[in-house]
Amino acid sequence: MARDGSFLATDLGLYSGLISWSFSYHPLHGLGLLTFSATIPSACKDQETLVSCVSQFKVTIFFCALYLIALGEGGFKACLRAFGADQFDEQDPIESKAKSSFFNWLYFAISFGILATRLVSNYVQENLSWALGFGIPCVSMMISLFFFLLGTNTYRFSTGGEVRQGRKHNNPFVRIGRVFVAAAKNRRETSSETLLFPHESSKQYRFLDRAAISCDSAEVEEAKSVLSLVPVWMCCLVFGIVYAQSPTFFTKQGATMDRSISSTFSVPAATLQGFISVSILVFIPIYDRVLVPIARSITHKPAGITTLQRITTGIFLSILSMVIAALVEMKRLKTARDHGLVDSPNATVPMSVCWLIPQYVLYGVSDVFTMVGLQEFFYGQIPVELRSLGLSMYLSVIGIGNYLSSFMVSVIEKATSQPGQASWFDNNLNQAHLDYFYWLLACLSSISFVSLVYFAKSYVYNGPK
Repeated sequence: MARDGSFLATDLGLYSGLISWSFSYHPLHGLGLLTFSATIPSACKDQETLVSCVSQFKVTIFFCALYLIALGEGGFKACLRAFGADQFDEQDPIESKAKSSFFNWLYFAISFGILATRLVSNYVQENLSWALGFGIPCVSMMISLFFFLLGTNTYRFSTGGEVRQGRKHNNPFVRIGRVFVAAAKNRRETSSETLLFPHESSKQYRFLDRAAISCDSAEVEEAKSVLSLVPVWMCCLVFGIVYAQSPTFFTKQGATMDRSISSTFSVPAATLQGFISVSILVFIPIYDRVLVPIARSITHKPAGITTLQRITTGIFLSILSMVIAALVEMKRLKTARDHGLVDSPNATVPMSVCWLIPQYVLYGVSDVFTMVGLQEFFYGQIPVELRSLGLSMYLSVIGIGNYLSSFMVSVIEKATSQPGQASWFDNNLNQAHLDYFYWLLACLSSISFVSLVYFAKSYVYNGPK
């Protein structure tokens, strides 16, 4: 979905693309349809079991709304970040520093919205009305779009038109594809033209220099800059897998533990994710206002550290988060065994849910480094006209990471399910082995970390680091 958004943004411009994808969210699409689906009354109701009958019409409207929201979100997120960053002039030292802070505070705002949703919308949906719970974000999006449009006359619009002048192919996807096709066709060529070109070009991906016979040097360098992002993107996919664990297995862990605050109130397991948002909201100001100025005084770089250094730091913290999660799960399993609860899947293990807080907090702090670093990296290291595509690559790390996580769970479930033996992901978590899975993710993340450090050493930055 994010890739579709980047394609549209390339053709229409970021501003037009942002407006177009916003209307996929609301008011008559996406969130509007979702709100409408919640107002459709049930076709019948079994008075004995209190089970409602859902009409096919309601189901159709509901899933159409979800697809529209997914479509709109993919394009909206890619365009929003790119358009916001385009408001800063990279040639101005002050604005260059401010652009790095923009990504920090944008993520701060998103995390604040997520926390507010968990605290407000979830309560409204559970205790008041699903229609009202869906209606609140729908109206919020309408208000946000209204205020965004009010500022139209003050925005900077970067369409890349000055870059396209004089080029045979205006579409950057066509140009890049043409370079790869030309390099493949000319793979056996050793003409003087291909021999001279490498001396004027970057030293990476020299095989693309053979495209210089039919493409100009700027097009070849453009293709190289896109290709250089692929190793970093692949290394970060493991982080996407780790990212998928918070709303799934972390929550399942918490559901089995002692969540009582008083004799009458227990913390819902899903609410524990709020610690991630809180840690992000606390750490981003510390990072932006304290750590960055200190690092800047040492390195003399606008952002304090390079984007790849920031990403690798985040991945290292995610490794620590997985290690702590594994150790806590080992203790939880031992506690369950000590109290004879192995065969009682619904029993509460007498171990405070507060044991999970460190892994949630580290998870949130790693987000500040990795997620924001990925946004800034893919925005700054891709050709101007493809910046929405670069940010969609960042979003795809999370999307594909979720798919890979599901695939891993399915494969491991089949491999470890033996007659008379519980699998790693058995429904009875007291017999399962989530700790093994966390150790596996820690090992994979370590490999990803080492690989990224290796690629980072030889990476040639395009513009500011």
